[in-house]
Amino acid sequence: MAAARLCSLPRRALRQRVFGPGSLRRGYRGDSPTDSGKDLLEIPLPPWQERPDEPLETKRARLLYESRKRGMLENCILLSLFAKENLNRMSEQQLNLYDRLINEPSNDWDIYYWATEAKPTPAEFENDVMAMLREFAKNKKKEQRLRQPDLEYLFEPSR
Repeated sequence: MAAARLCSLPRRALRQRVFGPGSLRRGYRGDSPTDSGKDLLEIPLPPWQERPDEPLETKRARLLYESRKRGMLENCILLSLFAKENLNRMSEQQLNLYDRLINEPSNDWDIYYWATEAKPTPAEFENDVMAMLREFAKNKKKEQRLRQPDLEYLFEPSR
C-alpha cells in the first residue's frame, strides 16, 4: 500500500519523494493550460459509512460539528447556519440523508454548487434535505450571513 508508506515518511522526506529534491518551497500556478497536473498529490479518502447504531443526540452533535468544520469558508457558513436552523427538527431519516450529503462527496465545492444551484445535483443526493438546503441557500429573508453562528444557541431551550 503506497499511501501507507508515504504517510510513514517524515515531512521533509515526503516532500522530496513527491515533489523531487530541492523543491521544499512551491508556489501555486493556478489553472494554466500548460499545467500537466503531474505534480498533484491526491490523497484517497476513506469511503463514507452510515452509522446506524449512533444515538440521535450524538448524531446531531457530530453533524453540527461537521457542518461547522468544512474545507472552505463558504460551506462553513452555509452549513453551520443551516444546521442551526434545521438539525433539531430533522427526523432520523433526514439526519441520515444530511450525514450522507455532507460526508460522502469528497469535494466541498460540489456541495456548495448543488446548494446554490450552480450545478445540477446528482440523483443520489436529490432528496428532501437537499431541497431544504437549496431553499435555505436562497436566503429569501435576506439575512446577513457573514459568519458562523455562536454556539450559545445550543444551551437555549428548544422552540
